This record gives sequence, structure tokens and C-alpha cells, in this order.
Amino acid sequence: MQNNDPQSHGEALDQVPDQASTGEPSMAELTNLQARVAELEASNAELRETVLREHAELENQRRRLHRDLAQARRFANEKLLNELLPVYDGLEGGLAVEGGDLASMREGISLTLKALLKVAENHGMSQVDPLGQPLDPERHHAVSMVEAPGKAPGTVVAVLQKGYVLNDRLLRPALVTVAKD
Repeated sequence: MQNNDPQSHGEALDQVPDQASTGEPSMAELTNLQARVAELEASNAELRETVLREHAELENQRRRLHRDLAQARRFANEKLLNELLPVYDGLEGGLAVEGGDLASMREGISLTLKALLKVAENHGMSQVDPLGQPLDPERHHAVSMVEAPGKAPGTVVAVLQKGYVLNDRLLRPALVTVAKD
């Protein structure tokens, strides 16, 4: 027996599986996905290229910094040494003089010492000369104690070797003699 019912024929068409119900993408969806993959791959390649360029730039900056630091270390004392050249010239000139009197020799040495101290001061160094001051163990090193009438106990009565400070940091303490109690 044959079924000629139009509704039963429609039910049969509904039972034919379409592509969406089987889980397979349509050609249009497949094309869109392939285009999206190509787009993402291009973006990935572009990002990779950017990262490589940035890495190369950082490496170049690191090399430049190391080169500049090496140059700075090599020539850090250039200004100081240029300022010391007149002091050297003065000492050499004083040694070249033959047969001078003692007073002029002392005056020349004194002027050279003043020039040297001026250069040191220009670079942050100063002398520690504590004569007549109370002993400061942070800046002075007492090597002996002596009887010193009229001086308060613990007062510096003689400086055996001056001390030096560089920008408020002690380079060398002054060697001193201190009055006894």
C-alpha cells in the first residue's frame, strides 16, 4: 500500500539530515575559518617580527651603554689630571733651577702646594687639621698623649700628619698627639 498523504511526504523530507545537524561546517564557514587562520598567522608573524626588532634594539642599547661606561671609566680623571698639569710644571721648574737661595725655594714649594690643594678642593677634597680642637675619634687617630699645661685634657696639641676628607667621607684620619688628663 502506498501512502499518498502530502503530510507524510513532508515528514520524510524533515528526516533527511542537513549539514548543520551532522556537525560538519558549510563551505562558507570553512572559507571564513581559513581566512581567519591566515589573518591570525599574519598577525603572529608581524608580532614575532616586532619582538625580534625590539630585542635587537635592546641589545644594541646594552652594547652602547657598556661602551659608554668603558669610555667614561677610561677618561674619568681627565679633568683632574688636566688641573694637575700646572702643579707638575711648577715642580719641574723648581727642580730645574740651579743654585737658588733657601727662601725662594721655600716660596716656590709653598706656591706649588697651594696650587695642589686648590685642585684637590675643586674636586671635593679638604684637609683635616684639628690643632687645638677636642679629639674626634671619627676623624683623628691619637698616636700619643703628652703633658700639656694650659690645655684641656683630650685636646689635640700636635698634628703629626693631616687627615683628608672627600665630600664628607674620611679618606685618611689625622695623626695627632693629645693632652693628658
